[in-house]
Amino acid sequence: MKKFAIVTCCAPGAPPLRAKEFEALSLRFKALGDPTRLAIVNRLAGGGETCACEFNSLGLSQPTISHHLRVLREAGLIAVARKRGTWVYYRLVPEAVEALAFALGGSSEPALVLATAEATVAR
Repeated sequence: MKKFAIVTCCAPGAPPLRAKEFEALSLRFKALGDPTRLAIVNRLAGGGETCACEFNSLGLSQPTISHHLRVLREAGLIAVARKRGTWVYYRLVPEAVEALAFALGGSSEPALVLATAEATVAR
């Protein structure tokens, strides 16, 4: 599993970031800057594993959906959960989303940023 740097960029009193940290954060925020990709992440946040075929309801062609999924995968926001035949199932990477929320100053601790079903059960 990919490790995410936990940095604060935009909260009051945040320390200056290194160039590498800027690049990593901007890649993830840029991936979320597209309405289609934001809709995909939103759908994954509410549904656990989701088949790529379920994103057809977004009204886009399959190659376009595949492009958006690739951008989100490369940014580390989603991951392939499993493959079944020709279908690919995706899942949200909660640690990546928590790291983004923390970077914006969402909490004093990254683990407290998002209230997900898994995190609530694990505590």
